[in-house]
Amino acid sequence: MLTKVYGSAVFGVEATTITVEVNIDKGIGYHLVGLPDNAIKESNYRIAAALQNNGYKIPGKKITINMAPADLRKEGSAYDLTLALGILAASGQIKSESIEKYIVMGELSLDGSLQSIKGALPIAIKAMEEGFKGFILPNENAREAAIVDDLEVYGIDNIKEVMDFFDKGIPLQQTIIDTKEEFYKSLDFPEFDFSDVKGQESIKRCMEIAAAGGHNIILIGPPGAGKTMLAKRLPSILPPMTLHEALETTKIHSVVGKIKNMGLMNQRPFRSPHHTISDVALVGGGAYPQPGEISLSHNGVLFLDELPEFKRGVLEVMRQPLEDREVTISRARFTVTYPSSFMLVASMNPSPGGYFNDPDAPVTSSPAEMQRYLSKISGPLLDRIDIHIEVTPVPFEKLSEERKGESSVEIRKRVTAAREIQTQRFMEMENIHYNAQMNTKHIRKYCQLDDASKTLLKNAMERLNLSARAYDRILKVARTIADLENAANINGNHIGEAIQYRSLDREGWLG
Repeated sequence: MLTKVYGSAVFGVEATTITVEVNIDKGIGYHLVGLPDNAIKESNYRIAAALQNNGYKIPGKKITINMAPADLRKEGSAYDLTLALGILAASGQIKSESIEKYIVMGELSLDGSLQSIKGALPIAIKAMEEGFKGFILPNENAREAAIVDDLEVYGIDNIKEVMDFFDKGIPLQQTIIDTKEEFYKSLDFPEFDFSDVKGQESIKRCMEIAAAGGHNIILIGPPGAGKTMLAKRLPSILPPMTLHEALETTKIHSVVGKIKNMGLMNQRPFRSPHHTISDVALVGGGAYPQPGEISLSHNGVLFLDELPEFKRGVLEVMRQPLEDREVTISRARFTVTYPSSFMLVASMNPSPGGYFNDPDAPVTSSPAEMQRYLSKISGPLLDRIDIHIEVTPVPFEKLSEERKGESSVEIRKRVTAAREIQTQRFMEMENIHYNAQMNTKHIRKYCQLDDASKTLLKNAMERLNLSARAYDRILKVARTIADLENAANINGNHIGEAIQYRSLDREGWLG
């Protein structure tokens, strides 16, 4: 008897429906075809034990299973439940009238209980698009799949529940969540708040500008100055995610299995990989491609602490994603693309010893050592960082103050207002949403200067020895500062402040 059951495979952040055809005939044998990997080939042992422990069995006949399309490689243990139901239906142990109306996925334990799967959200989206009635999957993944409207989602704990559902008509408990309620909950109470930061008013201002314009930023200062503390609080002042951004972000985290027992992600992600990370782990890829840290940071913040300690090759692979805001991974048989629109926040010491330019600390590094340390960051990478700011240690008087600083919620109101101005400005442009994304043509159109501002910028570039690459960055940052003040035109004050945020372009830093 031939039976069809449906599962799904995830490539990139999109799902493809997999048809599992099970045929049982005279003879003895178990044949699994359709490019399954080792985890799928081993599934017959898990399936046999799970069925036996729940009062069923694999029939002692010739079982042929085809996973179509047969030229598409399938991987992972999430097909256990799909294969088990196909075998039961084809052997007549359960009824199969309605089994083709559902996508069924789940990894089996030997006792028949179900383990979580990866990619439940993109699978649910694809099931809805292709007109399936429902999606049966492990309970741990039910909430993320239930985000999708017009699809019945059933979270189960044991294979016996599915058997009883199809064979005896015992109903399953449908998982229903209110997507809008899920999206709007806990938006105004960030875990890390700028009100906890003592002093550092100029750095907070700089972080506000970076958030308002979506600018990449690097913090330069000695150990203990508060660089990491400030970076962790940047997501709390970014504008709230739109529903579209939340769905995009949740899909990526779903693909790597990080949404267990959760619904929609409504907080911008903050990723902080260790400096020993490989280029594949950062950008994504591998034998079976998975999103890397830069894609997990999509619509959020990627924080690289101690930037010069990262391998130069690892940093160089970020250049294309920073420019294109997506990562394309090519293999001989397929190509996948992951979105990677993130804000880069980096921090570094000013020298190997950490205390260069600190009058109270001795200089322990030679000029050659300092140059070697700073040259680990390439010019092309710095080209993509709009704001450089020096962070100095907070004096004791500020640390001992009882008064709290301005909260993240208040700062975010100003940032959101500035972003709304930019949304209106770039409304008719397809791939530009905020100032940091402007190219040369947009800068010439939206960052026009009066004569006094031009003179100020010219003098600054000559006296401070600013590089040519600093010119466009200063204009983009000045445009954001003007937006924060709701000013239609850039003036000298905006240019003057933006010039301060190009420390690494000055003579004496990177040469």
